[in-house]
Amino acid sequence: MTAQISFGGHSFEAVGEAALHWPARKALLVADLHLEKASSYAMGGQFLPPYDSRATLEELAGLVRKYAVEAIFCLGDNFHDDGGEARLEDEAARLLRQLTASHDWRWIVGNHDPGIAANWGGVIHDELCLDGIVLRHEAEPRDPRPEMSGHFHPKFRQEIRGRLVSRRCFVRSSTKLILPAFGALTGGLDADDSVIGEACGGYATEALVPAAGRVLCFPLSASRARAE
Repeated sequence: MTAQISFGGHSFEAVGEAALHWPARKALLVADLHLEKASSYAMGGQFLPPYDSRATLEELAGLVRKYAVEAIFCLGDNFHDDGGEARLEDEAARLLRQLTASHDWRWIVGNHDPGIAANWGGVIHDELCLDGIVLRHEAEPRDPRPEMSGHFHPKFRQEIRGRLVSRRCFVRSSTKLILPAFGALTGGLDADDSVIGEACGGYATEALVPAAGRVLCFPLSASRARAE
């Protein structure tokens, strides 16, 4: 059983909790790695375990090996701030250098890392258009083209037997597909938040939740179906 997601006339597969495999392009798509978030917080006096970058890149490397991809597209907020590249600890830097050297690695610029310099390899883009799908960091509500983005870190929350359960999810409308955050230390915004509905141009949206080798689909109420 595979967790298939159809979008923009193409077929994708949700892999792990927050990545997309694009078989036709032998590619993996991820958003919001937020590498070196822990060290960024430490500079402000809030100390977190300093292994977030390593954990994020190890998870990504595992998916790359499993699906034998040739290209990796990172949809912005790759580092938690512009100084993150310089602070990247040695083991994480080694992992990243290996990945960029052996794959077609593309960085999309995000609002957290507008000065990303690709110090560890890869190619930088403000946005890309591949096979009719625009790849950018933050959804553009007025763009009618099929578009994949990140930025909002969507999570689907549901009460089950009196307990609130939260899972990373994709949010899909007729023209938008928003990826969840891939980074190990990233939080999340409720997928049903009106901010996400507005980013999708007000069209009806649904949360796509990877679970047990399939994708569960839940209509979201914050968006409003707009007459075509």
